[in-house]
Amino acid sequence: IWGAAAVHRALDDTASFLEDLVDQVLAKMNAGARLDEILAAVRPRQDLLERPYLAPIYDEPAFIVRNLYRLYGGWWDGNPAHLKPPAPAALATELAALAGGPAALADRARVLAAAGDDALACELVELAVAAAPADPAIHVARAAIYGDRAKRERSLMARGVSAEGGRGSAERTL
Repeated sequence: IWGAAAVHRALDDTASFLEDLVDQVLAKMNAGARLDEILAAVRPRQDLLERPYLAPIYDEPAFIVRNLYRLYGGWWDGNPAHLKPPAPAALATELAALAGGPAALADRARVLAAAGDDALACELVELAVAAAPADPAIHVARAAIYGDRAKRERSLMARGVSAEGGRGSAERTL
């Protein structure tokens, strides 16, 4: 960005973008909304999101919303079950049993990934891995799901985390 006017506009737009997110998050928090509800409701101003210097290239508005929630509300997301949650492996084992086993979770995760529901696919494959951490077939599914997600993600942070998730399981299948 060159020129005083262009620099001023970029800085002013960035401040407006962040102030708008802060205002939306605080309004929802003050109304008693939980983190998941806030994530579903808060939207950055489209006119600002279209600016090339505010495009979600490195991280994403949802990441900022999560940080604002932690800043103003602390670590607890408002879900009573999350105050003292079970160990992830215990929850995964129970959900896998309900679903017909860890392989059933991994199979469903593949279907969801193929349909473009990356968020749910990743949650299910993580449950499958937590329920059966030594199962190479589940790690094959996890590697494929995260590898494909990494290719579809726009932000550098989401691409990197997804790619690393895939590599972690790919290494376990060797």
